[in-house]
Amino acid sequence: MKKVWLIGVSLLVLGSAFFLAGCQGSTTTLTGFSSQQEGIWVTGQGEVTTTPDIFNLSLGVEAQDTTVDQAQTKAADAMNQVISALKDNGIAEEDIQTQNFSISQVTKWDQTRQESITTGYRVSNTVVAKVRDLDKAGDIIDAAARAGGDYTRINSMGFTIDDPTPYYEQAREKAMADALAKAKQLANLAGVTLGNPTYVSESLQYNSTSVIYRDVYMEAAPQASSTPITPGELEVSTTVQVTYAIVP
Repeated sequence: MKKVWLIGVSLLVLGSAFFLAGCQGSTTTLTGFSSQQEGIWVTGQGEVTTTPDIFNLSLGVEAQDTTVDQAQTKAADAMNQVISALKDNGIAEEDIQTQNFSISQVTKWDQTRQESITTGYRVSNTVVAKVRDLDKAGDIIDAAARAGGDYTRINSMGFTIDDPTPYYEQAREKAMADALAKAKQLANLAGVTLGNPTYVSESLQYNSTSVIYRDVYMEAAPQASSTPITPGELEVSTTVQVTYAIVP
């Protein structure tokens, strides 16, 4: 009876060992199959250069007075003049969008009372205008500056593309071709056969130009002059990371 009991224990231990080994083997296999480190990893880049077709102008007005009502009235009158100037120069109403509106206190430090006191109120109103006729960009800036007078503020301006989709598609084609060329070379150098892609990741980049002005007080520009605006070129680029299988 004693020998039989010992044999039973031995079989139980062996069975557990085989079970644990089987579990470990299964886990390793799943990890191996899920790993994306297998194969040939390459990065491809594609770039497309084009001329912008949109000029975005962020501008507005800022007025200050002793009461909110007086400051708001001044700002509203000036902004109405600015918007009228934009529309008179061909900017459609749907291409003018309010970006920011704020009312804030104007304070100063009172040495006698040792505290800040309110001296007035400042009202700011900003819109973004989408200029589609780039040849008129300079004239539009001048017209807006004249319309708003000393209340006019130019916040930022920049060029962009209204529909970058076709340029993204061209950039992708170039990026994938670049990735394939690199993978073929690596496979050839390593002496292996290149398989199909098993993983693809993309990172789009859109480099638009932007000129930013902070706290710029625009004076009415002379009728004879025009602010020079040069669109230059924009670059649409994409980067792809591709994993190619190695054929046994």
